[in-house]
Amino acid sequence: MIDATIILLLPALLLSLYAQHKVGATFQKYAQVASQKGMTGAEVAAQLLAASGVRDVKIQAVKGQLTDHYDPRDKVVRLSEAVHSQRSLAALGVAAHEVGHAIQHSEDYGPLAFRTGLFPVVNLGSTLSMPLLMIGLLMSASGFGMWMLYAGILLFSFVVLFQLVTLPVEFNASSRAIALLQEQRILSESEAEPAKKVLDAAALTYVAAAVMSLLQLLRFIMLARGRR
Repeated sequence: MIDATIILLLPALLLSLYAQHKVGATFQKYAQVASQKGMTGAEVAAQLLAASGVRDVKIQAVKGQLTDHYDPRDKVVRLSEAVHSQRSLAALGVAAHEVGHAIQHSEDYGPLAFRTGLFPVVNLGSTLSMPLLMIGLLMSASGFGMWMLYAGILLFSFVVLFQLVTLPVEFNASSRAIALLQEQRILSESEAEPAKKVLDAAALTYVAAAVMSLLQLLRFIMLARGRR
């Protein structure tokens, strides 16, 4: 049973490896292509925030590769070194994507608000689910062990739900990004396509994470049923 359930995860693992390769290769390819406007990622982020009426969000540079993110607690768009001061199509696409999250936050976008509300229980689930699952599997011969196993599955299901809700949040931020870049005439139609390819590759990593979580949950359910 254990071997069979591990095999269940192989497709998700392969998808994850492919997604990581795809996002890295696509970003590097279009990081070599400068935009015609010559704006940096930080300049684009500032213009898009202003054009969207979002005036209480700061822009900061952070170290690392592809460490770009929007922090809703501090209201900061943080851009990596390869995005903040660079003028490539890849940099502008990523910067606009993070601005998309800031706009979602300012508009109280439903899926984002739901995901934010889930975070406390997801944080608990990600911390406790694996220890409970391991204890439950080791002690599954007893009633106590089965209760631990079921509790671990329940907590892990919230982690899976969080991953699933993340998908529409990320897809929406990307669609907003491309639309804004064209509306503000920062990218031409021909330039927007490479930027979209970068964001589509990044989105694939979230799809892979969701698939992995779903299959992991299915594996735990199968293990629990096999020990009843």
